[in-house]
Amino acid sequence: MGPGRTPTPTPTLTPAEPPQAAATPGTIGESTPRPDGTLKATGEFAYSSDLWHEDMLWGFTLRSPYAHAEIRSIDVGEALAMPGVHTVMTYADLPAETHYGLEVRDQPVLAADRVRYHGEAVAIVAADHPETARRAAARIKVEYAELPLVTDEATATAPGAPVLHPGRTDRHAAHAPHPNIVHRQPIRRGDVAAARARADVVVRRDYEVGMQDQAFLGPESGLAVPAEDGGVDLYIATQWLHVDRDQLAPVLGLPADKVRLTLSGVGGAFGAREDLSMQAHACLLALRTGRPVKIVYNRYESFFGHVHRHPAKLTYEHGATRDGRLLYVQCRIVLDGGAYASSSPAVVGNAASLSIGPYAVDNVDIEALALYSNNPPCGAMRGFGAVQACFAYEAQMDVVAAELGLDPVEFRQRNAMEQGAVMPTGQRVDSPAPVAELLRRVKARPMPRAGGFSDVRELPGGLSNTSHGEGVVRGVGYAVGIKNVGFSEGFDDYSTARVRLEVLGGEPVALVHTAMAEVGQGGVTVHTQIARTELGVAQVVLHPADTQVGSAGSTSASRQTYMTGGAIKHTCEAVREEVFRRGRERFGADHPGWAGAGLLLAGGKVVTGAGEVIGDLAEILGGDAIDIEEEFRHRPTQPFHPETGQGFGHVQYSFCAHRAVVDVDTELGLVKVVELAAAQDVGKALNPLSVVGQIQGGTTQGLGLAVMEEIVVSDGARVRNPSFTDYLIPTILDTPSIPVEVLELADDHAPYGLRGVGEAPTLSSTPAVVAAIRAATGLRLGRVPVRPEHLTDM
Repeated sequence: MGPGRTPTPTPTLTPAEPPQAAATPGTIGESTPRPDGTLKATGEFAYSSDLWHEDMLWGFTLRSPYAHAEIRSIDVGEALAMPGVHTVMTYADLPAETHYGLEVRDQPVLAADRVRYHGEAVAIVAADHPETARRAAARIKVEYAELPLVTDEATATAPGAPVLHPGRTDRHAAHAPHPNIVHRQPIRRGDVAAARARADVVVRRDYEVGMQDQAFLGPESGLAVPAEDGGVDLYIATQWLHVDRDQLAPVLGLPADKVRLTLSGVGGAFGAREDLSMQAHACLLALRTGRPVKIVYNRYESFFGHVHRHPAKLTYEHGATRDGRLLYVQCRIVLDGGAYASSSPAVVGNAASLSIGPYAVDNVDIEALALYSNNPPCGAMRGFGAVQACFAYEAQMDVVAAELGLDPVEFRQRNAMEQGAVMPTGQRVDSPAPVAELLRRVKARPMPRAGGFSDVRELPGGLSNTSHGEGVVRGVGYAVGIKNVGFSEGFDDYSTARVRLEVLGGEPVALVHTAMAEVGQGGVTVHTQIARTELGVAQVVLHPADTQVGSAGSTSASRQTYMTGGAIKHTCEAVREEVFRRGRERFGADHPGWAGAGLLLAGGKVVTGAGEVIGDLAEILGGDAIDIEEEFRHRPTQPFHPETGQGFGHVQYSFCAHRAVVDVDTELGLVKVVELAAAQDVGKALNPLSVVGQIQGGTTQGLGLAVMEEIVVSDGARVRNPSFTDYLIPTILDTPSIPVEVLELADDHAPYGLRGVGEAPTLSSTPAVVAAIRAATGLRLGRVPVRPEHLTDM
């Protein structure tokens, strides 16, 4: 319990949760400050790990020490006998459905006959103190018999390989060439063989991307409270309240309306909170004991409690003419999905459809697939399949340019797609695609100062004082990427908003209620800006995000400003029209302006297009309120054809380019990223300050993948570095200057013409940094992250 907190019968929720007016007036296009920004910066913001209930118990999870093993027996007697322990649950105690999953319900709530990855949940404990729960879990006796491991494509598809999920009936199984392949997506267009025969230059190389963790700072946590109606109220940090509920209800044996979720303070997500972690365990323990149960993972457990970015092995072949025109691309992408499907099928679709980058190429032969293995489960992470592909295709563009003797930026610009270009899937790009312009802008920037190091922090190795400038070589690299926005491949992607407009104390107030998960992206700011813009009111109140309103979809795929922002805009328009309808009914005969078009709401007044006030909101409403809930959908997409990959698969594309400048100590293998400049088209910047922050944040996460971040899995498929001591992420000392240029080329299909922002910079920052390291060292560097030993041959 934090300083100054007093236990209460109900949970302590985040400051953003109770209905409240937004902190600062502002409409779209303004850099309105975030209402939660100061609280987070000063450490006063309440996260889900701060939740408290006066009579709550603490939950803890026992996890497998093996990556693949048969469970012979489980003995919980000694644990149950400990003072303070209220219950212990295993697979045998589950009341209803025993499996869950985002796309395929293949993951057990608690392991039954066998475990499939290191750290899989086997049993759960509820006790009156967290340390008691931990010690009780340690006394549970589990007899294991280790089984052969599946760790890569060779062991997954070899004759006689262990089948990790026998008897699959999911929709992807029919097109999978082996039961250990989660999903496979080929894309074929044109004639690659004929194009290869015409090529003057052919480059074929292999690439590899390590397993990256989302590394959010707030670990998984939540509080489940049993309700008098037999249901449960769960206060949780998540990305998608309704999908959590829809997975939980069958597991708990409850109807969906008795499983009520409310969003608590979220300490980052980046995809890792799309899947369930401790939600089912907390709810099961609460319903079993009749007491509120809180679970908070420590950092070690967090590494086992969520999915990671898919590690990948990629083989690419590019063919080009002597004058620098790409003729064909052939590639194969193998993603390791780990023990369970999670969102691997959708990641495969993204990796395949975006696999050649933002380039116009008529002939393609693409295959992408994801494996089941005994490695940790992998799923959503910022960039969602496009990150792995971008590292490979941008490395290829540099190699082909070098073979042709062309400047790498000029070569990219010659082949850059434009509006009207055709994707490998046959989909025409029907909004601006300023790829060449983004590259021009980052290249045209002034170069940062070189040499003359006056501060050891400017050198590779920084404060470790390993170098004083000897052996330091500068390199410059470029990259550009393409990312889809929103859910794709025929998914019914929608969001819901409820807006209530009334006059309180003589002042118009709008209450906005959505189920959007605020995970740090700034939706709580932008959504108030949209409501102010559409309704012309200064006071906008945000209702807590919960499942008492329709779904907002996931806070992922760079979709929330487009989708939930679009839903708020759409609903506010309906509210506004209802104001005008009521005004016409009551006062239409009094003023001819009511019959005209172009009416506006401003400051509680109805105003004509000419600026004349013709009505007062308080008089129009007469003490009533207007309360409307609406859904918003983007234009429909289509599934990709299972053999050709053709189809209108994505609703929108976003583009970002980077120029990286690095200094490399070639003797010690140390890298200092000096500058990482970005240029991105955002369609319309609804909050310019937030837009730049998203671009800089995504850029930094890509930097981490380039030179430091990797979950090491070895020696029996075990995770070797589950801590922030051994899993390194960029700190403020590692993060360079990140100047950002923002283009605003409207997408006419989107609300306000906007584009999703958050993911595209994560793609191109990684290959830009590695390209700069290659330029400094002359090494091929086909794997990320790049480590010192890769640069020194040690």
